[in-house]
Amino acid sequence: MSTPDVSPSGFSLSPPDPEERKRLEASLSREEAEVLLHHGTEAPFCGGLLDQKDDGVYCCRLCGLPLFRHATKFESGTGWPSFWAPIDEAHVKGVRDTSWGMVRIETRCARCDSHQGHVFPDGPPPTRLRYCINSVSLEFVADGATLRDPLNRGDNTHATAPKVAGE
Repeated sequence: MSTPDVSPSGFSLSPPDPEERKRLEASLSREEAEVLLHHGTEAPFCGGLLDQKDDGVYCCRLCGLPLFRHATKFESGTGWPSFWAPIDEAHVKGVRDTSWGMVRIETRCARCDSHQGHVFPDGPPPTRLRYCINSVSLEFVADGATLRDPLNRGDNTHATAPKVAGE
């Protein structure tokens, strides 16, 4: 089944073309590139967003797609920002990961396919999921601020991303 061009919350899921991708990748630091492009992991308890407490949206650092709202963030004690649900399930895709001698579900941005982290079935209600995400894979945008639109598609012009159902 193919991915829809637009998510239920109104964001383009069409991947960046080769020129856009090259431009986006050129803006990454060495650590961001290692995690986002090469499926690395930042060290635990050192990510810049681990202690972020403000209301807002966590977007893909590479393409700007909104991935998580602060209202779904929780303290997991793992050393990485953790969330119990994405903003829109169409924004985060899961890929079977058998690296490091274990089976996990890797999470990737549905638009640009950048590595975000992993999802585990040990989170809090209501989903019981724990999206364990690298801080360098995300960009935090405070409520009321305009979302970054690095692909100039016009869909990130919302003041903030849509709220999660039941929020």
